[in-house]
Amino acid sequence: MNRAAVLTGLGSTVPDRVVTNAMLAARMDTSDQWITSRTGIRERRVVEPGTATSDLATEAGRRALKSAGVDTVDALVLATTTPDHTCPATGPTVADRLGLGTVPAYDVAAVCSGFLYALATAAGLIALGTADRVLVIGAEAFTTIIDPDDRTTAPIFGDGAGAVVLEAGDESQRGALLGFDLGSDGALADLIIVPAGGSRQKTSADAGDHFMKMQGRTVFTNAVLRMASSSRTALARTGWGPADVDWLVGHQANVRILRAVADELGLPAERAFVNLAKYGNTAAASIPLALDDAASAGLITAGDRVLLTAFGGGASWGAVTLEWPDLPRN
Repeated sequence: MNRAAVLTGLGSTVPDRVVTNAMLAARMDTSDQWITSRTGIRERRVVEPGTATSDLATEAGRRALKSAGVDTVDALVLATTTPDHTCPATGPTVADRLGLGTVPAYDVAAVCSGFLYALATAAGLIALGTADRVLVIGAEAFTTIIDPDDRTTAPIFGDGAGAVVLEAGDESQRGALLGFDLGSDGALADLIIVPAGGSRQKTSADAGDHFMKMQGRTVFTNAVLRMASSSRTALARTGWGPADVDWLVGHQANVRILRAVADELGLPAERAFVNLAKYGNTAAASIPLALDDAASAGLITAGDRVLLTAFGGGASWGAVTLEWPDLPRN
């Protein structure tokens, strides 16, 4: 049997602060009906001042380790677009706070596709024999890079974190990550971008350049196209057809995108898990957060065939397949 990365632990966390559509409508030109009808989002969780990505990542990581029944790993991979600092990476801080010692820990930045890229990176470490156990975290304090007065982005995004533990096993085990597909197109970099703050444009007289800007309609079209195409490729590499999929767990960006991807794949809408109504778009955190929600609710159960897919800034996209393991309930 080929050495494979097997999912053995799962955990997530979100901030306590809830911001409802009605709260947004009270201070900007929008309404609960407008936001809900276009996105499916009713509320989102928002970090308090002083709370950073590492705080969310550490708690989600702790819960995933507890779920797996372990307290050590050989590496940590953190997917985030909102690191605590431009330099250094946030992964080592999280590893230290979790008491993981001097294990290799680093960040992966692929925006909303980040968790899938991190899974692939961790699976590669395991396949090579570099690591036997890896903690993979998707965490975002995304509202810290959103203009709170921008009606096109403020209603969409929220904060949170989710994590999984991957351990060395073989492809025959439930929980093994089976088919992967990743892709990117730098020609579409301007679709989702924070113009200032990096080496290209360190500072700006326009404070708005430090907030994320998004071309919503074009993102929608590309997200559906790339998520569906990537999903087909990952399924083919696994030897599955769309009819074999029990659950589509896509990046939680917009309920219409999720339904459109399901339709493109010929899946019934009810097979696409959706939890963005209460969390919004949490970028790299959305897929592990959705997995934890679905598993905790008893929807995804051992033996279910699960397809993960995402589209994000870069532009980047990806898909991963696995047969759901028998995880202990937290």
